[in-house]
Amino acid sequence: MIDTKRIGIFYGSTTCYTEMAGEKIQAAMQRITGQTIDLFDIKDTPLDKSAEYDFIIYGISTWDFGELQEDWESTWDDISALHLAGKTIALFGLGDQLGYADWFQDALGMLHDEIIILGCDIVGYWPTTGYEYNASKGVTEDGEYFVGLSLDDENQFDLSDDRIEQWVQQIVQEGL
Repeated sequence: MIDTKRIGIFYGSTTCYTEMAGEKIQAAMQRITGQTIDLFDIKDTPLDKSAEYDFIIYGISTWDFGELQEDWESTWDDISALHLAGKTIALFGLGDQLGYADWFQDALGMLHDEIIILGCDIVGYWPTTGYEYNASKGVTEDGEYFVGLSLDDENQFDLSDDRIEQWVQQIVQEGL
């Protein structure tokens, strides 16, 4: 059993897809680490609670033309006040690569940009291979990686479970 860090997952979800992904990540993390992993909907839990954890996973979805999910939008200004220095952070995002190909995973990238300046260590960058989109704020400068796990339950639902399993193994190796 790995027992080095308290782990919490914080997500915002409008249509339940991000919530379901969070639950799957929670189950995989618990199975792999043997630890209890806490799961929070940011609609019901203040974002500053995340600072109580050593390893934090944030989940966000991109809406319409590169917009934030509503719960994240309502708490966005709270991010800059988070005390994340020395914490390990992993991100996951949901989006629609075909319907919104010019904005795929933009919210993931926007969240990354807000968090990385807070002195934390971000793990879990995910390869861009296997996705079809035109543009994204959620990719690294070289375009090789998303800044976190990228899920598209609209067009690639059949790939999500395997991607989650692989990503959880990756972030456990990188961050614990």
